Amino acid sequence: MNKSNNLSFSSSTSGFASPLAVEKELRSSFVQTAAVRHVTGSLIRGEGLRFAIVVARFNEVVTKLLLEGAIETFKKYSVREEDIEVIWVPGSFEIGVVAQNLGKSGKFHAVLCIGAVIRGDTTHYDAVANSAASGVLSASINSGVPCIFGVLTCEDMDQALNRSGGKAGNKGAETALTALEMASLFEHHLK
Repeated sequence: MNKSNNLSFSSSTSGFASPLAVEKELRSSFVQTAAVRHVTGSLIRGEGLRFAIVVARFNEVVTKLLLEGAIETFKKYSVREEDIEVIWVPGSFEIGVVAQNLGKSGKFHAVLCIGAVIRGDTTHYDAVANSAASGVLSASINSGVPCIFGVLTCEDMDQALNRSGGKAGNKGAETALTALEMASLFEHHLK
């Protein structure tokens, strides 16, 4: 039985294909045979899936927009409001430990990790950005629950605002799509 779950989402901004459309094109170029099983998560609906969203308060003008994008996306994919829990932390550095605890709680199918680290005049940016990325990865590995990296690492505030609903779209919405796909993959194929 050769069953394919490939979906196509083709929206473009400024002449560039969306990451999902490019990914679908790359996936479809793989040789598929009856002997090789290809499994992907679904983006059809998120009913029955529960999500935690860990949000950094630091750079809140950006992180609130990312959070709004994530929640709007969940609603579009039939995730009920009561199946979404938002947890605020002081900054991006603190996201990992909270994400790990939420993942280990067994209450959520995926944990979104939202923050914004904006470069300043010191090396503090590098330390926080690297620690946030490592923390989210460790949380995912240690909890066994997908923890999705939605921490913007930007050169300046304009770039951050462009990625949180401006010219470059809303990365919070993209993070929610990734969480939906990963939660579906784990729930339906990797149990």
